[in-house]
Amino acid sequence: MAAKTRRQQLEEMITDDPNDALSRYFLAMDYAGAGENEQAWRRFEQMFALTPEYVPAYLQAGQLLVRMGRPGVAADVFRHGIQMARRQNDEHAAGEMEAFLQQLG
Repeated sequence: MAAKTRRQQLEEMITDDPNDALSRYFLAMDYAGAGENEQAWRRFEQMFALTPEYVPAYLQAGQLLVRMGRPGVAADVFRHGIQMARRQNDEHAAGEMEAFLQQLG
């Protein structure tokens, strides 16, 4: 039997614990890294619905959306991420997302 891929392992971990934000994040990043941008965005959307408190995902999802040519949606993601970061007193992450938001105009 062949060894499981990283993606398969992450899918199993999410099946076992749907609220595992880190596994959801890594799965979305796996899709993004493979150039499967629509799948990556779907995974980020699922993540935000189930585990919205994971701040690093907002920065990565926003950047992904910019690469996909969807700056309006990216701006919304950055705004949400800034709010979530501030709730968690993470001014560094909020500042990074504000900088990206400003670049969008």
